[in-house]
Amino acid sequence: MALLPQEIIRRKRDGGTLEAGEVESFIQGLTSGAVSEGQAAAFAMAIFFRGLTVPERVALTRAMMNSGEVLMWDLPGPVLDKHSTGGVGDTVSLALGPAVAACGGYVPMISGRGLGHTGGTLDKFDSIPGYVTQPDIDTFRRVTREVGCAIIGQTADLAPADKRLYAIRDVTATVESVDLITASILSKKLSAGLQGLVMDVKFGSGAFMDNVKDARALAESLVLVANGAGLPTSALLTDMNQPLASAAGNAVEVAYAVDYLTGRHREKRFHEVTVELSAEMLVLGGIAAGIDEARTKIENAISSGKAAEVFQRMVSALGGPADFVEKHDRHLQAAPVIRPIPAERAGIVQSIATRDLGVAVVALGGGRTRPQDAIDHAVGLSGLAEIGDTVDANRPLAIVHARSEEAAEAAARVVRAAYTLGDAKAEPRALILERIGAMP
Repeated sequence: MALLPQEIIRRKRDGGTLEAGEVESFIQGLTSGAVSEGQAAAFAMAIFFRGLTVPERVALTRAMMNSGEVLMWDLPGPVLDKHSTGGVGDTVSLALGPAVAACGGYVPMISGRGLGHTGGTLDKFDSIPGYVTQPDIDTFRRVTREVGCAIIGQTADLAPADKRLYAIRDVTATVESVDLITASILSKKLSAGLQGLVMDVKFGSGAFMDNVKDARALAESLVLVANGAGLPTSALLTDMNQPLASAAGNAVEVAYAVDYLTGRHREKRFHEVTVELSAEMLVLGGIAAGIDEARTKIENAISSGKAAEVFQRMVSALGGPADFVEKHDRHLQAAPVIRPIPAERAGIVQSIATRDLGVAVVALGGGRTRPQDAIDHAVGLSGLAEIGDTVDANRPLAIVHARSEEAAEAAARVVRAAYTLGDAKAEPRALILERIGAMP
């Protein structure tokens, strides 16, 4: 006899420990539709407040993984992936996947849509005309095999329970739960049949975990559960106290990634994180013997243009324009209002309320407040000033891409308030705090 969803919710609400069978029963109901949206929201909230033990996390992860198909691969190289816990201007996946593929790895990356104030990789690819972000499994397999990299969203076949719970978390203030983040991320990654995974766990004003302690706890949870499930995994703790790229939005971030891959524009901070995460993947996959060799391979893949070639082949193979890399400015939708956001005074950027910048993009239409909301791919922010930059009449805080003057002005007010200016030189922060590997 199936367990009643409300009894499972009640037990967790009251601080009980769920048996693996109870977790599996609830997730089966979530997949079949027997569990309502309200019950799923209550389940998520009970977990948010009461937490899960490690066995419960493993049970939830496995149940969501087994809610759909689990892929198996027969490829001449290692099957690798990276996942970020999200931030503002985190465009790394668009460059990293092709770079690792150019070095001999295979990257079947299953990405998600935006959560809260952070942008989603899938939403970014949806801004490319014709690009099919949710192909069938056979197409996913073919593109991964032939190109080396395929960045897609969850299909109906892969971890469908997570897909439903993911959308509910976005609008019920349960995004930050370490337990739910762990199960959500790893259920997708395990269903993709990976042989190595690198986690980019972010902390700071633009991350879901605003302090290092919480970020480290999440990284350790992910590494512990993943390695316990047989997936070699490591994590890097990276700073998100300012946007990683100088663009935040969808089309504007795709344009940024193409400019990065082709060498038109490469920013130091974005490049550092991209190289370090990519190199970690090569080491996990045995493509490089050590981190220094791996960095060299990735640097060469990017500087030679090979990564850009892989990106173009992936876009074409998944239905996008054959000349997208060369002429992306013609293919990406542009907002009708594009104008600079000047600072109210000249000064040096001391700090940034980065989450507020992400919220500004959502308010412009570049994110969601409800799961069913449509995304406006053209809107966003570009040219975002970094900590330590001098802003004045010649250097604005950012450039806003909006649908109307009213929307642009509303975003400008938020952006100005997010930046703290001063006259002192701002000291640079360490971008990568530490690496967390498999624990004994």
